[in-house]
Parts: sequence; C-alpha cells; structure tokens
Amino acid sequence: VPLRRFLRRWLQIAGCAVLVSLGSMWMFPHSWISFGVLHAVAFMLPLLRWLRLGVLGWVLLGAVALLLPGFVAHPWFDDRWMNWTGLVTRLPVTQDYVPLLPWLGVTAWGQALGQGLLRHRPAWLQGPVPSGRAVRTLVWMGQHALSWYMLHQPVLIGMITVAGWLMR
Repeated sequence: VPLRRFLRRWLQIAGCAVLVSLGSMWMFPHSWISFGVLHAVAFMLPLLRWLRLGVLGWVLLGAVALLLPGFVAHPWFDDRWMNWTGLVTRLPVTQDYVPLLPWLGVTAWGQALGQGLLRHRPAWLQGPVPSGRAVRTLVWMGQHALSWYMLHQPVLIGMITVAGWLMR
C-alpha cells in the first residue's frame, strides 16, 4: 500500500478513535473510552507496516505480548493515561478496553499466519474467487468496514432509546 494511502486511512481510523472517545465522554462521563478497538487499531497499524519481521519474529513477538501482562503488571499502569499498555493490576471502568498487551500478540500471530499463508499458498487459497450477489455484498461491506463500525453504536443506542420510549 502506498504511504499516502496508508496515512490517509490511518488518519481516518485515528480520527474515528477520537470521535469515539469524545462521544463516550458525552454519553458515559464516568466510563468513557480512552483506549478501545479503534485506538488499538490506530496504534498497531504502523507497527504492522514498518516492523520487518518474518513469520518466526511475529510468532515470538506475539508470545511475548500475550504473556507479558501476566508477569509485568503494576499499579502504576492502572491510571487511565497508562492503562492502554495492558500492564494493569485491575481492569479500568470503561465502555470499551482493548489494550496494546495482550492484543498486539493476537495481531502479531495473525500477521505470522498471513505471511505463512502467502508464502505457502494452500490449495484452498488458489483458484477463482466465488462470485454472486452475496459475495459482492460482503466485499462491499468489507470495503466500508469503518463506516459500518462507526454507525453500529448510534443505531443500536437509537433503537434501544426508541424501544424504551415505546415501552413507557
């Protein structure tokens, strides 16, 4: 992916992460989202792009990232401004929490799996891609995943609010 395209997409994701934080501050002032799914994605995307690791390197990084929180957790990381590391001794009160550790481990293992599959191309990855309306719909949804993600919460909250009004 060309750098300009990568940066544009990264800015969209990081901007949406900021919007999620601001929106959750407004709706849930005592449990707002300071490091959720989009924050983690925005943090990890540059790592995936610029770290040059082979399959084994990604597997090892993944193992360290998954295991580290169990050995290095400390109360200093329990503060809202440090809990993004994942090295917490208690879970924060928030509407969404996806810390760097251990989730970088899951992401690194996914990167290792992807590199391995690209290198060895198993039979089920070869041949024509299925076509049809269902596949085109799924492709379109995948190409607009960030929009779907950003819309799902307001739509759900709106539906719950309307249901609450109707039940009164």
